[in-house]
Amino acid sequence: MRKITVCNKRVEIVQEERPGVKPSYILVKTLYSAISPGTELTILQNSKDTPITLGYSAMGVVEEAGDGITDVKKGDLVAVYGAPYVQHADALLVPGTLYSKVPENVEPKEAALGGIGAIAIHALRTAGLQFGETVVIVGMGLLGQMIAKIANAASYRVITYDLHEERVEMIKKDRGIKAFTTAEEMKAELDRCTAGQGADAVLLCAGGKKSPLTGQSLEWIRNKGKVVIVGDIEPDFPRNLMFSKEAQLLISRAGGPGRYDKVYEAEAIDYPYGFVRWTEGRNLGEYIRLVSEGQIDVRPFIQQEISVGEAEAAYEELMNKPSAALTKIINFSS
Repeated sequence: MRKITVCNKRVEIVQEERPGVKPSYILVKTLYSAISPGTELTILQNSKDTPITLGYSAMGVVEEAGDGITDVKKGDLVAVYGAPYVQHADALLVPGTLYSKVPENVEPKEAALGGIGAIAIHALRTAGLQFGETVVIVGMGLLGQMIAKIANAASYRVITYDLHEERVEMIKKDRGIKAFTTAEEMKAELDRCTAGQGADAVLLCAGGKKSPLTGQSLEWIRNKGKVVIVGDIEPDFPRNLMFSKEAQLLISRAGGPGRYDKVYEAEAIDYPYGFVRWTEGRNLGEYIRLVSEGQIDVRPFIQQEISVGEAEAAYEELMNKPSAALTKIINFSS
C-alpha cells in the first residue's frame, strides 16, 4: 500500500505491506484524508533522517471488522482519527475507540476532517465556557476556523482575529461570527459586546516563539478569565497581569481524553461513559453529528482535492502560501 512520509524535509510516497485485521480493530480502505497544516508542516520542517508518516484525520470504508466490533460492519463508512493508527495511507488499522460511523447525508470529504473537528471540540471543552459567554479565537487557520464555527453553533459570542485578510473574510461568511485583521478593531468589538469586562476565554490557535500574543491575551480576558493554548505557541505570560486577574492558563492536548493512552488507543479499551463523558472518540462522533445536522458548514475547507501523487507539491504550496488554502483533501481512490 502507499503512504505519505517525510524525511529530511522532503515529502515522499513509499510502499508498505498492507495490515491485517485484529480483535477490537477495524481495517479501513481509505477514501479521503485531510492535511492538517499546523501539525504536519511543523513535522516537515523539523524532520531529519528517520522517516515519519504524515496524517491523522481520514475516512474510508470498513473492509473487515475484528472480533469484538459490533457497531460497524463491512461496507460501512467511518471517520477515523489519531496517529499512528490513522495516516495518509491506502489502508488503516484502527482501534475500536477511534472511529465514528458516517451517516449517508455527510459527504465523505467532510467526514475526513473528523480529527480536526475532534481537536476543535476538545479545545472548547477545555475552555469550560457556558451558554452566552464570549470567546476570542486568535488564528484563523484550519483549526481556528473550525473552533469558531463550533463555538458559534454552541451560541457563544465569537470574536476572531487573524492578520490574513483572506482568512478573516472567509470566517466572516458565518453569521454571528465577528472577525478582524487588527488587534485594535478586535479589542474595540470585545469592549462593546462585554461592556468593557473582557472575554471569558481566549483560545490561541496561532504559532510562534515568544509571541506577544500570549501577553496580549491576558489583556483581553475578564477578571478570572481563561487563556487556552491550542496552537504551537510558546507561553510567555507576564506575571503581573496573571496575578491581577487571577487568570487561568490552560493547554488543550489533541482530541480529548484517551489521546496517547495505550490502554484506550492501542488496546481499544474505552473509558466508562459515566466517568469520562467526552473522550477523543466521542468528540469525533460529535463532530460528525454537527455536520450531519447542519449545525456547522465545513464545505469551504474541502474545495481543494489532490491525488496521492500530488502530495509533495501540495505541501510545498501550503508551506509557501499560508493564506492561499487552509487544507487539502487527499483522494486515495483516484
